[in-house]
Amino acid sequence: MNAKTLKKLEFEKVVGQVAQLAATELGKQQLLQLEVKKTYEEVNILQEETDDGRKLLRLKGGIPMPRLADITMPLKRLQIGGSLNGKELSQIGRVLSTTKEMLQFFADLSEKEIELYQLYQIVDGLIDLPDIRKTIKLSISDDGEILSDASPELKRIRQSIKSNEGHVREKLDDMIRGKKSQYLSDTIITIRNDRYVIPVKQEYRHHFGGVVHDQSSTGQTLFIEPQAVLDLNNKLRSLKAEERQEEERILYELSAELAPYTNELAANSQVLTRLDVINAKARYADSIKASRPRLSSQNHVAIWGARHPLIDQEHVVANDLIIGEEYQALIITGPNTGGKTIALKTLGLIQLMGQAGLQIPAAENSQIGIFTGIFADIGDEQSIEQSLSTFSSHMSNIVTIIDQIDEKSLVLFDELGSGTDPQEGASLAISILDYVGSKGSMVMATTHYPELKVYAYNRPATINASMEFNSETLAPTYRLMIGIPGRSNAFDISRRLGLADQIIQQATGFIQEDSQELNEMIADLEQKRRKTEAESYQLKQQLAESDALLSDLKAANEKLENDKETIIAKAKQEANQIVETSKEEAEFLMQEIREMQMNLGKSTTVKEHELIDLKKQFDDLKQEEDFLAKNKVLQKAKDKKQLKAGDEVITETYGQRGSLIEKTPKGEWVVQIGIMKLKLPESDLRKIEEEPSKQARKVKRQIANVRSASDSHVSTQLDLRGFRYEDALMALDSYLDSALLAGYPQVTIVHGKGTGAIRQGVIDALKRHPQVKSFEFAPHNAGGNGATVAVFKG
Repeated sequence: MNAKTLKKLEFEKVVGQVAQLAATELGKQQLLQLEVKKTYEEVNILQEETDDGRKLLRLKGGIPMPRLADITMPLKRLQIGGSLNGKELSQIGRVLSTTKEMLQFFADLSEKEIELYQLYQIVDGLIDLPDIRKTIKLSISDDGEILSDASPELKRIRQSIKSNEGHVREKLDDMIRGKKSQYLSDTIITIRNDRYVIPVKQEYRHHFGGVVHDQSSTGQTLFIEPQAVLDLNNKLRSLKAEERQEEERILYELSAELAPYTNELAANSQVLTRLDVINAKARYADSIKASRPRLSSQNHVAIWGARHPLIDQEHVVANDLIIGEEYQALIITGPNTGGKTIALKTLGLIQLMGQAGLQIPAAENSQIGIFTGIFADIGDEQSIEQSLSTFSSHMSNIVTIIDQIDEKSLVLFDELGSGTDPQEGASLAISILDYVGSKGSMVMATTHYPELKVYAYNRPATINASMEFNSETLAPTYRLMIGIPGRSNAFDISRRLGLADQIIQQATGFIQEDSQELNEMIADLEQKRRKTEAESYQLKQQLAESDALLSDLKAANEKLENDKETIIAKAKQEANQIVETSKEEAEFLMQEIREMQMNLGKSTTVKEHELIDLKKQFDDLKQEEDFLAKNKVLQKAKDKKQLKAGDEVITETYGQRGSLIEKTPKGEWVVQIGIMKLKLPESDLRKIEEEPSKQARKVKRQIANVRSASDSHVSTQLDLRGFRYEDALMALDSYLDSALLAGYPQVTIVHGKGTGAIRQGVIDALKRHPQVKSFEFAPHNAGGNGATVAVFKG
């Protein structure tokens, strides 16, 4: 991209701000040299990377990138067989540990199924070197010092040095605290030339013997290594020489171990740098409240609420910048200080940012183009060195631009044609715009010339625009108005500042008639725009009120439907309660008939099918309810049926009828069942309505009319094989009633083996039946576990 344009649009200031957010040295360098891409594919990949980084910033606080140094030079020395120092090895170790941490970070993201566009593929380029990483971690500290655990020999040498230093200090301590302390300038132990010494007054130098290593600036103090510690210091120096040799050996071996992996280390450094760049872009986007732009390969630019990124975001005015689809040229006219140049720079800078992979300071769903060239002629181009006037410098720049443009170029002209005779300048400006249009380039230009307002109005694919001025204060609002040319406010401003009306009226007379008509046209357009904006605001309010009314109507209709369903469900539930009560009464009467039948023996016969038909009538009365609604309604009904002493109840566990006597402190009820009293939980009790329903009384009358019979046609065996589960249990229930009425002491239920579902259902039913005394599988020769024999009570 044109370097002069990048400078004029201050792109380097933006990338400088982004670079400050990088954690690595290489990341900062890459961001300062950030490239503006020229193909859809390249820009799309960069935008996806930044979008990934923004997503991780929201979810995880960003990519956990530590401070990393540039390891390019150490790797080059390794490639030529050189040895690295401790600091360089520490930097490489940091890259290796960061590689492992980054692989784990993205593995966790993948496990949580967090979707990303590009970062997973980028991280696949990282190569973990666990053995090398562990070796460096055990040998080199974070600040580059060689650790004692780097080798057993180094550990031994350092222990000897520590022990020897202790002996030297011990001897010197005896000297500075003993009788000779009076000969010292200070009672301290210090070091000169890597040897332990003491400060001795000059006149007492011979009291200690040894070697003088240094003296004070005044010469009154000599730093002497006493004779008593000469051998110990010599030994210490020898040990330190051994330490240096061992350290050099360790560094050489570590360097040799790293040398075969320079390509992998370089690749890791590049991937980590790329992640750092992406992370910095994401943080910058978050700081300026940017959004990801859509891309248009046809260069249809529509940037909504565009904000200049270098202006304080609290004060910058957002403008819609549209060019490329309906019109190829946008001509901004009007007086200075209105913000024309800022609008021009905002378009160019945002376009550069987007093509460099940065998110843009604009509203969501903004769209940028993919330009192969962005050119700008902005500002005062006067050149003293080249002896060029402002006009000449501008024209020189414009000549360079028009020689390079094509249909994929964006051209920005500031004050096109200025710096010369107005008439000639306007003519040149029109000709230049025509030429740029013939090349198919997109162009945005600012100008003072009124002729360009007419040009933009009449020329196809070209539109006027201006910066809004407050009509009362005559101060700029910095809002861009597309479709309305700018007009001069010189007379209005002069009148407000106190210039005599006579002068203003005379000046007005000098203006050509067509210029006055143009200004009047602009004023009329502005008035119509304000009227349209007011009407638009009213329509928006009315639309909002209509939406609110529609929402209320929908809510009311939904409530009505819900109430309707609730009422129907409640009616069904009440009907089912009546049926359940009636069934309880019928069950009680049937129990009495069974007992009577057993007391009478086989001398009488009961028509069992009539009894079963009566029971079926109750089942047919039951209403189907929605599952969820049924549960809610029944729960409310249950809550309303509060038990109290004296209530008649049915026990769910025993299937027996009883009456409540009292409630215990633990919440249980004492229930009288025949001659027995039982304590049962309230959840096991079901209240019986005192008044039987009309249907129950009808059943009672019909049962009373059932005549006994001396013989029963009911078989002593029920075969359920081939039945469905529900049908089998219904048949079993009816059969047991019939068998009891027939007076059988026991019956056999053949259920087969199969999957065991019906067999288990039979067992559960027999467990619950109040008249079944016991049951067991049939003998082996009679069916085994494919049949069950049930024995009745009494």
